Amino acid sequence: MTPDPITLRQSAEDQAARLPALLARAEQLAGAVLLGDHGRRRAGTGDDFWQYRPAQAGDSRRMIDHRRSARGDTQFVREREWQIAQSVMLWCDQGASMRFNSSDALPTKAERARVLTLALAILLVRGGERVGLTGTRLPPRRGRMQVVRLAQMLSEDSDDDYSPPEHRAMIPHAQALFASDFMGDIADVQLALTKAADRGVRGVLMHVLDPSEEAFPFRGRTIFESVGGTLRHETLKANDLRDRYLERLAARKAELQRLCALTGWHYGVHHTDSSAQSALLWLYRAMDRSVVVRG
Repeated sequence: MTPDPITLRQSAEDQAARLPALLARAEQLAGAVLLGDHGRRRAGTGDDFWQYRPAQAGDSRRMIDHRRSARGDTQFVREREWQIAQSVMLWCDQGASMRFNSSDALPTKAERARVLTLALAILLVRGGERVGLTGTRLPPRRGRMQVVRLAQMLSEDSDDDYSPPEHRAMIPHAQALFASDFMGDIADVQLALTKAADRGVRGVLMHVLDPSEEAFPFRGRTIFESVGGTLRHETLKANDLRDRYLERLAARKAELQRLCALTGWHYGVHHTDSSAQSALLWLYRAMDRSVVVRG
């Protein structure tokens, strides 16, 4: 069946309208996080100039940059950038469950996860890393255009209530970020983390939740319905469900933490009423701690 041109055009316009806003928010968020001039770049073997530094005991004479040193009384060494750029693969849940917010004053889980994922990508690109999406649609690359491509693809929505983490085409010894509410089948998360660990991939699992999903503030007659509309449950005593729900949520968190511990990943919870800036800073530092430098 041929798609309706009017529908296609409207869909394209909707995507285009979201793209600049997502980019702008991510750029603003990334700019608010101060990480130093060089991010994750490191001195080492390579061809690209990185920085000058004062000569230290143990530096050979061949390392001295005589042109720079001639400007004053201090001898300077010309350092080159470490050339083993890390590939970082991103997966941001685009399922319908992520399009939930308990208040118009709060972003949806999808909005917060997308802006954090894209802002992280911006910081990583500035630090000299290659970023891309898990799977085969967008392999890791450097540069501003890669950020634009990421923004475009992260703006897409899935019709599924819950989207499983994408684990195909994992680059050996890369890093990864999985951002989701992880409300779907836990077996999918276990499979993805196991596949990643088998290829030496380490990273961060960011659990994004709306504050109401932590507090379960519902009382009396309540209708619970999935964002995608495929699931519906009505109860006259929602408060009777509270303890069971909180127990299941705690069990889900514990299982995610266990899986991360087994596979060498970092686990973190972020609530959409919390600061996006502090979340990004934690996320960046957690990614930095997951780097495995191979000699």
